[in-house]
Amino acid sequence: MTLSAPDALAVLSDAIAGRVAAAAPLLVALRGNKGRTLSAIAWRPDLIVTSEQTLPSHDTHAAVLPGGEEIAATLAGRDPGTNVAILRPAKPLATPGVTPAAAPRPGALALLVGAGPTAQLGVVQEVGPAWHSMAGGRIDLLLRLDLRAGRGGEGGLVLDAAGNAFGMAAAGPRGQMLVIPTATIEASLGPLAAEGRVARGWLGVGLQPVTIPAGLREAAGQDQGRMIVGIEPGGPAEQAGLLPGDIVLTLDGCALGDLRALRACLGPDSIGRSIEVRLLRGGATETRALVVGAQPKG
Repeated sequence: MTLSAPDALAVLSDAIAGRVAAAAPLLVALRGNKGRTLSAIAWRPDLIVTSEQTLPSHDTHAAVLPGGEEIAATLAGRDPGTNVAILRPAKPLATPGVTPAAAPRPGALALLVGAGPTAQLGVVQEVGPAWHSMAGGRIDLLLRLDLRAGRGGEGGLVLDAAGNAFGMAAAGPRGQMLVIPTATIEASLGPLAAEGRVARGWLGVGLQPVTIPAGLREAAGQDQGRMIVGIEPGGPAEQAGLLPGDIVLTLDGCALGDLRALRACLGPDSIGRSIEVRLLRGGATETRALVVGAQPKG
């Protein structure tokens, strides 16, 4: 008697269902506005992680645990820069904790598990270098899935084929599904838990993009800059002797062609550091030393 070989599709289906079942104890449902349910991750017994851009602004949220129990969860910190928000549950969670995965390769399978649980199977469409969000956060890797953000799942856990987590799902531009890497989340947890935010560098100025006059471009060495239109009293820029009307050309050697480049120069590690500000004043270039401050709270 010859035994038939296992059906490959059935084996794959069972494996995927098994991965979802194993990840389900890590998923928490947050009650959102108008009955909407948001996915969140029981990152460790005392901490719930979710997508900052979807989390309502109030401080206390109703969290439904995997077994169906509903408890209160209090906002502990949020960072628009990395799209990470953390909440503290009213009691310790019975969670196995997140097992981080190595960075995936393009074409690798990705399983997005949301609260419920819900599941979406996709492919890692793109793996790129570190990038900076428009809100100034550094994301360790560009990870893009072939899933559409409109189908839900934001704030859910993204797993590799072995069932380990390589990040949290986040809606990107034009309906793309991005992944906030586990390394980025881990780096945000300390400052968020301690201070409720991730502090970044602050110059104490209002800047407006300007085109440098043709007669000054040779001296400036560039076509674009940012004019100072306001200065915070007592702030780093005032202390460095900068004035309204100055055109900032570079910060620490970084050209400021767009807002993302400016914010990239002012990450958390820039606070307290002396940087070189190259500027145009009265038709001539000058260089000033400026000690970067911490962005004020609120």
